[in-house]
Amino acid sequence: MTSSRLAFAALLMASAAVVQVRPAQGQTLQEALALAYANNPALQAARAQLRAVDENVPQALAGWRPTVQITSSYGQVTNSTNAADRTVTPWRSRDVFSNQASVTQPIYRGGRTVASTRRAENQVLAQRARLYATEQQVLLDTVNAYAAVIRDQEEVRLNTNNEQVLLRQLQATNERFRVGEITRTDVAQAESRLAGARASRADAEGRLQQSRATFTRLVGQPPERLVPPQPLRPVAASSREAAQLAAHNNPNVVAALFDEAAARDQINVQFATLLPQVSITGAIARTDGSTTSTGLAGDPGDTRVNSTSITANLTVPLYQGGAEYAAVRQARQQAQQARQTVEDQRRAASQQATAAYETLTSARAQVESVRAQIRAAEIALDGVQREAIVGSRTTLDVLNAEQELLNARVSLVRALANVITASHNMAAAVGRLTARDLNLPVPLYDMEAYYREVRNRWTGWGDYSSASSVPGAR
Repeated sequence: MTSSRLAFAALLMASAAVVQVRPAQGQTLQEALALAYANNPALQAARAQLRAVDENVPQALAGWRPTVQITSSYGQVTNSTNAADRTVTPWRSRDVFSNQASVTQPIYRGGRTVASTRRAENQVLAQRARLYATEQQVLLDTVNAYAAVIRDQEEVRLNTNNEQVLLRQLQATNERFRVGEITRTDVAQAESRLAGARASRADAEGRLQQSRATFTRLVGQPPERLVPPQPLRPVAASSREAAQLAAHNNPNVVAALFDEAAARDQINVQFATLLPQVSITGAIARTDGSTTSTGLAGDPGDTRVNSTSITANLTVPLYQGGAEYAAVRQARQQAQQARQTVEDQRRAASQQATAAYETLTSARAQVESVRAQIRAAEIALDGVQREAIVGSRTTLDVLNAEQELLNARVSLVRALANVITASHNMAAAVGRLTARDLNLPVPLYDMEAYYREVRNRWTGWGDYSSASSVPGAR
């Protein structure tokens, strides 16, 4: 009787630890998400990738800018024939220097520069959407890891308490066996349950260490005493509304839309190779030692030639082997592929949002059902214990009732964790799981800072990533 009441009290305390919210004197979910936002390597890599794509715009704008180059050459020329009397003369060498500076300004490139710039800007916008998708995935993984650590901690606690209860119950069973109240079978049943409880506790501890390792990888530091979080407020009132929001706001859908626009611009880029091109070239040249002395009177010997020129150049492609036509056809097919990808991403986002909404709804219903199950199991356990005292119930009946109550409490822990993760899953599906939407206590990454810094730069090979970095990131 005493051991059973201790078992009941221990399990009741374990259940209270699951349901009640601890004092907010530990690491909160907001703090963990802020650390992941500032330090997660995958997110840092995605930001660097966006900065790399930003450079496509100044590369495209370079088509409007002049090219300046200097060409220098040096060599020796040897003569052996006299140009005046056609007689053979001794070999004679002279040094020849040549320097030329030229400036070429494109005027019209068949529309290639305009199309390339539009394509590069669409690529930047698509990459920004992908960065949002990566940000959401990192934050969602962090939420899952955070909830998993709390869930596994509570499961370890429940299984540890259960093991202690069964150990005391085994001791009480042995005492009753010694005085002849029960048989050896009852002792074996208690021993079996204790061994199973130890196995369950070891399994729970292993899963807890795995969850802690995942948390450390995402956040950058081991979990401290985590504060149980609250689920997010639903972003949609129905699964249909969630699907419609996801079809328009999901970052993968937005990225696919800009990819399609970039693919259409690529058609114009390839078509520009079939159109005329106009440019202006200005050049200054100087050549020393272009001629040598002939030996005749009045021959000044080595000469220097200076020249300047400005030319207007028109290039009209007529036929270049047919590769440019194939490139245009290829770009059209790639645009069709991108158009179908948009529809596929919309359907995938809608399906993800619908699944998240239904999962959240079922998880909430499960929480209420499991709480009712726990209340009933507590009453049943108390009744079985009382009946066992008078001999109408066996030790196995008590063990089964205790196991049923433990299973219900473990189910409650898992259901509560599912509510947390499902609410964040739905927010991610509709594009609302960003640092800005969650109001995280961390400076937000400026996606446009690097773009503004490099868009109109004509020169420079430095690293301008500090313009958009998150303060405090390492």
